[in-house]
Amino acid sequence: MSSQKARSKPRRSPKPQERQRDPERTRKLILDAATAEFAAHGYAGARISAIAARAGVNQQLISYYFDGKEGLYRAISEGWRQRESELVPPGTPLPEQLRRYVLEALDNPEGVRLLAWSGLEYAGPETDPDQAPRSQRMRGSVDEIRALQAAGHLPSEVDPACLTIMLMAAAMATTTLPHVIEGVCGADPGSPEFVRHYADQIALVARLLGLDPR
Repeated sequence: MSSQKARSKPRRSPKPQERQRDPERTRKLILDAATAEFAAHGYAGARISAIAARAGVNQQLISYYFDGKEGLYRAISEGWRQRESELVPPGTPLPEQLRRYVLEALDNPEGVRLLAWSGLEYAGPETDPDQAPRSQRMRGSVDEIRALQAAGHLPSEVDPACLTIMLMAAAMATTTLPHVIEGVCGADPGSPEFVRHYADQIALVARLLGLDPR
């Protein structure tokens, strides 16, 4: 068979027994494999065939359950939103929010790497499947800082949106700047001891900035 004919051959749909065999376990296998693949190679570099191989499933099942690569990425993002609601429930003071986000580098390193990759690959909204929901979540943090500013806890010169970005960047530093941390602090940036110390330091700075008025 010629390569042209091989390419034009219709894709096989998963058989009914493949679709019905413990679908929740299959979905989890695919999501875990996709998270690892996206964290290692970014959205652009990840391959559906590699995700299927990691998960040990037929490649067609990814299309069946998630409608392809973008749908899979969105499902991972939705999982993070659920995790975030557990990590920082409403009413959590900003310094404690930051401390917990830093500690995600220990509990969910691939999730932090995914966010870093999305920034490195960014070439406009159309290249970022998670931009709209992420922006909505971040606006909540901006509004929280703006309310503290209105209450007199922050100088009027501070831009709440820029401060939110600065704090987010700082919270990701053990993932995005490990070489700088090792050179400046002389510590293993991935060690639990340093990550916990760094998390406490960020929470301290946030309190000193007036982000916890209690």
